[in-house]
Amino acid sequence: MAQEDPGPMGSTASAADVVRSLHRAVGAHDLEGIVAHFAPDYALEDPVRPDRSFRGREQVRRNWSHLLASMDGLALEERRLVADGSTVWTEIAIRGRLADGREQALRGVMIFRVAGGLIAAGTFYLAPVVRDGLDADAAVLDLVSEPGR
Repeated sequence: MAQEDPGPMGSTASAADVVRSLHRAVGAHDLEGIVAHFAPDYALEDPVRPDRSFRGREQVRRNWSHLLASMDGLALEERRLVADGSTVWTEIAIRGRLADGREQALRGVMIFRVAGGLIAAGTFYLAPVVRDGLDADAAVLDLVSEPGR
């Protein structure tokens, strides 16, 4: 049986160190470095948009390849990171410019499970920042209003 690659940090690295190393690879725009942090059978769950969930390192490659090519000056800011054993919760902000010059910003929380020095699974609550002009009261009313009203 072939031994699985332990990832760029080695199999004894802490889960927090693995995720921070991933963040550094993103900051360096190192596609191969980014992909190397994920297990071949990595599973991503997007509970808010379940059709976007996937399995496999190759989808990670496609996603990050497109992001790095499409967002000039892409930068990741780690706002908070908390580890509990093999589980890491991290709040991030990603910013960059699209080809037409507009700024794109994403914010949210990612929860990773790390095993053997690789990210084995993730749950994403990450979405584009939306400035819709609604205050808290209007947003709640919009949430519960009937369509077309």
